Amino acid sequence: MVGRVRRSHGLRGELVVESLTDAPDAVFAPGRRVFAGTRTGAVADDEQELRIDRSSPFKGGWIVAFEGISDRDTADSWKDRYFLLPDDEVEPPGQGEVFIHELVGMSVVHVDGSAVGTVSQILQLPQGLLIDVRRPGKKNALLPFNDHTVTEVDSVARLIRVDPVEGLLD
Repeated sequence: MVGRVRRSHGLRGELVVESLTDAPDAVFAPGRRVFAGTRTGAVADDEQELRIDRSSPFKGGWIVAFEGISDRDTADSWKDRYFLLPDDEVEPPGQGEVFIHELVGMSVVHVDGSAVGTVSQILQLPQGLLIDVRRPGKKNALLPFNDHTVTEVDSVARLIRVDPVEGLLD
């Protein structure tokens, strides 16, 4: 996932896009193509491909105009959808990095070794990412996905080690 549509902007079909990439200038460059995606990082059922006409930074995100989206009604239909890049155009994650959608399904364990649960979804808030951890026989736990809480992500073992502040798992 490289972006999420927050809302439409103006009357000419522009979209306000939250960047989910470390290189938004390259990803949202004019002429670049993206695909409609799902929250899990899969290509959407409609397999729609869009080409970027123009873009500019806007309040921590981007205003993006796409070829074929020329009015507000069409733009409104894209709210809360995700954008993906073609696989052959994606830079692989670096050492110790993962794509956000890969976190879903990973096991979560406390630094003391006790099992916490499994990541059921990722919530992207203005304050940062939260992982929703499904815990057997208990209420789900929402944990910040940051350096203070997450001590290790092992993408090979599909394991996230956490050290949450006291009370988050109560």
